[in-house]
Amino acid sequence: MTRIPHETSGEPNPLQAVTLDRLRRRTSMKWRTYPADVLPVWVAEMDVPLAEPVVRAVTDALDLGDTGYPAGTAYAEALAAFAEKRWDWDGLALERTAIVPDVMQGVVEMLKLVTGPGDAVVVNSPVYPPFYDFVGHMDRRVAEAPLGADGRIDLGVLEDTFRQTVAGGRPAAYLLCSPHNPTGTVHTAAELSAVAALAERHGVRVVADEIHAPLVIGGADFVPYLSVPGAERGLSLMSASKGWNLAGLKAALAIAGPGAATDLARMPEEVGHGPSHVGIIAHTAALRDGVAWLDALLAGLDANRRLLADLLAEHLPGVRYRPGDATYLAWLDCRALGLGDDPADAFLRRGRVALNSGLPFGTGGAGHARLNLATSPEVITEAVRRMTAALD
Repeated sequence: MTRIPHETSGEPNPLQAVTLDRLRRRTSMKWRTYPADVLPVWVAEMDVPLAEPVVRAVTDALDLGDTGYPAGTAYAEALAAFAEKRWDWDGLALERTAIVPDVMQGVVEMLKLVTGPGDAVVVNSPVYPPFYDFVGHMDRRVAEAPLGADGRIDLGVLEDTFRQTVAGGRPAAYLLCSPHNPTGTVHTAAELSAVAALAERHGVRVVADEIHAPLVIGGADFVPYLSVPGAERGLSLMSASKGWNLAGLKAALAIAGPGAATDLARMPEEVGHGPSHVGIIAHTAALRDGVAWLDALLAGLDANRRLLADLLAEHLPGVRYRPGDATYLAWLDCRALGLGDDPADAFLRRGRVALNSGLPFGTGGAGHARLNLATSPEVITEAVRRMTAALD
């Protein structure tokens, strides 16, 4: 796949546009879960203003009273155009897409199409905690195929897990996190092609959560799972929510490979009633007109990765941090600090800084914490200061 370089946007860094005082006026989960003396660098919300094209599109819709039910394919068209320019992928066919309320609800609906109650869903731990929660709530069982020591998919472990989950002829699915949360790993075309071959060999259906796809920061290229050979029976979920901070404006797209079109067609019609029409307007505007804003964000996130690495090396050398090539999430190995299995708890109690505990991420999460980089350099600096103070 040909690398498409990001354009220089000329836009200001959105991570430096909102003061801490103004952020504390927000009423979302990030800013209302903990007391006011706690610095929140945890849940995946960004400390940014919305991209101007998004604000304009939503404001225009409200001014027009355009707040009815969703219709049309504008969202899918915008994503297809973005994918072709950004990832050199022209395989997103409008007729093989469906609007769903959000990525995780879409994951649930896709897993229902290809598995039944009691069947296994394979995940690469440590991984986004809702993978465990949602799979368990839909009466499927999670089968872990832990990442390798390098933070990448261990194909040998994955094949062994596939073999075990389909023993006896039962269906199984593989819930692929791409790019991976929390490590920020961007899977290569070769890795994804190998995954597709293993899945076909063992009859495992792949459902790819690609919500962080727009957020590739480093030198790697994002490769859509459905673009690799052998992935024709795969299903994917994509959204503008993470890239443009639109989690509260619900909308996502389910995308089927050519061999999974009949599966997607079986999704209940009422699922498409869940997304917000205003959310779809916002996501469409982001993908179509918000690319310059996204590029400014990515430049700011890249600077924040380097800042965090420098601060940890200076003040918390016992914390191991390997910057990922995607997402705005930093996965911190704190095992050398002597804080036990849940260092985030110690950072909160002693330092008044909130990170995500690594424990809910499954095997490989103990002794780790996840830090949100999508904030100002000043907040990152203060977060590390508080983490350091927690060791005194």
